[in-house]
Amino acid sequence: MLKFQRYFLHGSGYFRHFSDTIWRPFMKAPARSSAILFFPLPLHWRVSPRASSTPPRPFLPRQLKSPSYRPGQLISPSKSRKSPHRFPEDPDRPSPPECPHYFRWIYGDLRPWMKSGITRRWAYVEKYQRAFQTRDVFTLWGILQLLRRYPGKVPDLELMFDCVDWPVIQSNEYRGPNATAPPPLFRYCGDDATLDIVFPDWSFWGWPEINIKPWESLLKDLKEGNKRSRWMEREPYAYWKGNPAVAATRLDLLKCNVSDKQDWNARVYTQDWIRESQEGYKQSDLASQCIHRYKIYIEGSAWSVSQKYILACDSVTLLVKPHYYDFFTRSLMPVHHYWPIREDDKCRSIKFAVDWGNRHKQKAQSIGKAASDFIQEDLKMDNVYDYMFHLLNEYAKLLKFKPTVPEKAVELCSERMGCGAEGLKKFMMESMVKYPMDASPCTMPPPFSPLELQTFLKRKVNSIKQVEAWEKKFWENQNT
Repeated sequence: MLKFQRYFLHGSGYFRHFSDTIWRPFMKAPARSSAILFFPLPLHWRVSPRASSTPPRPFLPRQLKSPSYRPGQLISPSKSRKSPHRFPEDPDRPSPPECPHYFRWIYGDLRPWMKSGITRRWAYVEKYQRAFQTRDVFTLWGILQLLRRYPGKVPDLELMFDCVDWPVIQSNEYRGPNATAPPPLFRYCGDDATLDIVFPDWSFWGWPEINIKPWESLLKDLKEGNKRSRWMEREPYAYWKGNPAVAATRLDLLKCNVSDKQDWNARVYTQDWIRESQEGYKQSDLASQCIHRYKIYIEGSAWSVSQKYILACDSVTLLVKPHYYDFFTRSLMPVHHYWPIREDDKCRSIKFAVDWGNRHKQKAQSIGKAASDFIQEDLKMDNVYDYMFHLLNEYAKLLKFKPTVPEKAVELCSERMGCGAEGLKKFMMESMVKYPMDASPCTMPPPFSPLELQTFLKRKVNSIKQVEAWEKKFWENQNT
């Protein structure tokens, strides 16, 4: 208990629209209403054995009220419900394709629990506060859509989800002969020093606060935007637009902007979201921002959801050395999907990258195209759902207990959640899964062998070292 209090002193909350606390015996209401941090999400999934067209619905902890529920309309699960119905497979159906490369990281993310399994002994925290904006709402919405897409195929399970950016389960605290298994905690990103389990972020189903469409629609817009602005016709500079106030490294990037004294080949703009919302988001349409040959990706307080939007642009992504990864980025390869930028010498690194690309236009264009192809194909919404499906199925296999629905849990379904969500309905209706999938999910690739993983990681390191060597030689020649 004390360990979790230390980790999650700054944690995220549950539905910001809801006034009641979750599992009152274990939690206290937040002391203030500011946007904050940790929430546990025990999901108990059951599929109703009634009409086959009824999608499976997750049960959330008791006293949780969604925007669509009114007092007196809460639905309690029946204790007499049976286990999920499994639909028979069509023997004549073609075998599903193999999942993209980044699915292989699922095995590694779950490796800490392979031997011990997962029990409930660390499943409770004492404090929590509200999630930022509607991250929690759209994360739950995404899980509901997974259940609609694959009815009867997601097993019963419990999980805990933290909507804050920063991973917190420190791997060095769970090493040694007497170490216990770490608590399994899901979140949107991880890093090399932690064991948090990465999961697709909320923005795949829309980000209402800044008017970003659900991913399936936005992906089509980005593809059309690329057609309107061919790479060779674009501005031969590196572009970035965002909020620099969230991280020192972004403030440092502002120094690379063009000035009367120096041109680092960067065009950097500050995004004022308050003003943008007042003006109808006219200057923040992502599909209209693919007009430069190069786009800069730089982390904020942790990983940033902007990475997928930048990679989709056909521009060469100039990726400032990252400290975090999300569920798909570990499979990106330097000089194939992006160009690495030094964190400690951004301006000179950006200038060299742009100069190199403008001298090697065909190669630079191919890097941008490889990234956008990866996003359009490997990160299409079908694969996002399949990643969720396989991750949760593999996770469920590790549970050493039988998930049970709390007696007073509230049943949540897409129809009620979407229809009653003030200001969110448009995004939810657009991202709602309309019917179950006939096809099976993609086939999981095998885990990395030790040699495969070593070879892959070594190739990434060597690619970055090669770029740094070219860059160093370029600037040495400039100084002679």
